[in-house]
Formats: sequence, structure tokens, C-alpha cells
Amino acid sequence: MEGLALEPGDLVLDATVGLGGHAEAILRAVGPKGRLIGLDRDEEALRVAGERLKGFGDRMQLIHGSFGELARLLDEVGLERCGAALFDLGVSSLQLEKGDRGFSFAREGPLDMRMDQEEPRTAAEIVNRASLPELTGMLRSYGEERWAGRIARAIVRARPLTMTTQLAEVVRRAIGGRASRDRIDPATRTFQAIRIAVNRELELLPLGLEQAMERLRGEGRIAVLAYHSLEDRIVKTVFREQAKRGRCEIVTAKPIRPSESEQARNPRCRSARLRIARRTG
Repeated sequence: MEGLALEPGDLVLDATVGLGGHAEAILRAVGPKGRLIGLDRDEEALRVAGERLKGFGDRMQLIHGSFGELARLLDEVGLERCGAALFDLGVSSLQLEKGDRGFSFAREGPLDMRMDQEEPRTAAEIVNRASLPELTGMLRSYGEERWAGRIARAIVRARPLTMTTQLAEVVRRAIGGRASRDRIDPATRTFQAIRIAVNRELELLPLGLEQAMERLRGEGRIAVLAYHSLEDRIVKTVFREQAKRGRCEIVTAKPIRPSESEQARNPRCRSARLRIARRTG
């Protein structure tokens, strides 16, 4: 909230509105004349956010869609410029906690992982149809998985896989007693990689950031929360490229990380990285 440097009456873009927590805080900060446009690919999340934010009336507008199409979506509602923009990347609490969405290896459910339920390709389609080289490359590139080849071969041998718990167990058996260096569940990186592939997250992120930067008014700020190095690397690269072109000034030379006390209160924030840039020109 400090990084966004909001002013009373600002119109703010929340490009990943999720369950509306950030949106609620933003609407309170910009006061009775401020407004918020919230985007999300997940219609279920938009319903929850809409209920949470209904007290703000017409000060907020929620739109179903991907930030990869941000410019088109904003044109459709007649928004030319905003005072600030927020991106909170990755999977939401709602998606993780509902087993039938298929995002979590800790909850049994179908291998789905689609943020937008209107998208045609599910995780099951990738897991069961991708070739061995494709699976290996996906796990290595999107999951930064050191055992990518071993896990991919195990997945191919175990096909067909339809449930999250099946896939998680295949991964755990493939890695065996090899302890993860950072003490996370052995299935974590595999699920991350497949989720990123299903939702084209790394493909859409630079498009969304560049389009949001274009829509900021003079000295408007953009804040991005990333949760793994692949996302953070893209954010850093886009900010640097925009800065070289004279379109922004980077506010955070290094990403801001959560304190130990914050991590103790909210363990899910432990991998978060916050970067902020200010529009110029």
C-alpha cells in the first residue's frame, strides 16, 4: 500500500483481484471519490470479490479476463489512464483450498488447474498427452526441477493420471529419498510447472505489465508481487527495459521480502517478492 503511493480520488487497476483483499484496502485508501477496476481470470473468485466489495457500490467494477488482454478490456470500459496498478501473481487461496480445482497436491481432485474455467486445456491433458521431451522441458523450465527427467519418465510410465493425489504420489516415488534442498514437498515444483503451462502465466505476464505501464498517468505506480524466481525475473526485466526507454523509474532496486515476523503470521508469503516502478514522461 505504501509502495503504490495512492492519493484520494485515484482510479486504481487491480489486475489480479482474486478474493478482493487488496481491492478492499485500496478502495478504503483512495476515499469516497476513488475507484477501482478489478480483473481476474477466475469467475468464481470474481463472485467472491463482488460479494466482499458490494458495499463500495459503483466505486468498483469487476471484469472477467486475463491481464494479457488488459488493453482491450480497459478500452471496453472506457478507461484510458489510472493512478496505480497492482499485480499479485500466482495461484490464489481459493484455488488452492478447493480440491475440485486441481491446483493442490495436498487435496484430492481432478487434474484441472485452469484459472479460467472457459479455457479448453486442463492439466490432465498436458500430463497425459505431452511427450517425454516436452514434459521434461516443462518441469525444468517452469518448475526449475533438478529431477525433471526422472519425474517425467515416471509420469509417462504411470499414465493415465486423472487425480492430483495420483500425480503427487508418482512424483514422490520418482524422487524417492532425495531430500528437497529447501524442504518443500517433492511435488511442489511439478505442480507449479504444469499450472504455469496450463495458464500460460509466463507468456502473459510481460504483456500485462507493459500494457499496464502504458495506462498509468504521469508518476503513477505499478506494484508486482511475485512468488517464484521465474515470475520475478520477468518483472525485473520488464521494469529495466521500460526504464531504459525512459518510461519508468524503478523504485525498488532489490525486491522487498517479508520479514520473519510476517512469515510467522502468514507462511504463504514466505516466497513473496515485491517490486515497484513509477511511470515517467
